[in-house]
Amino acid sequence: MTNNDLLRRLRYALNLNGETIAGLCALGGHDIKPIDVLKLLKKEEEPGFAACDDSVMGAFLDGLIISRRGAQEQKPDAGREAAGALNNNLIMRKLRIALELNEEAMLALLAKVGVQISKSELSAMFRAKGHRNYKPCGDQFLRNFIRGLTLGGPGAI
Repeated sequence: MTNNDLLRRLRYALNLNGETIAGLCALGGHDIKPIDVLKLLKKEEEPGFAACDDSVMGAFLDGLIISRRGAQEQKPDAGREAAGALNNNLIMRKLRIALELNEEAMLALLAKVGVQISKSELSAMFRAKGHRNYKPCGDQFLRNFIRGLTLGGPGAI
């Protein structure tokens, strides 16, 4: 799934506008104007389309976490993820943190769209990449999760 598609889906699921998205990106450390956000929300075939890179998407997700959970003090030895390291597993982890979802809530959201998985299958997606039980999160799974957020409504988020 492209970052632009992900941003469009999250905008709809979380009921965000361009100014709010720009504000979340700023909280995450990336300044962007609301007019530029609208370019990111366009489809590829539309005039004025701009590709959303990992740094913008990462800043948006970090800003979402900060806006909902508050800023966390950085430890001196803790660095940010390497640029370009954004993947579906990390996106799921950041959404889980921002929306304060536990396993049961995530499984309930997935059940709304007909996805049945066990707690262990879900937790495997949040493990470190080198862990023996690590499972990569596919695009379709991420789409279904965001669709579950959309169907869950404001009370679920």
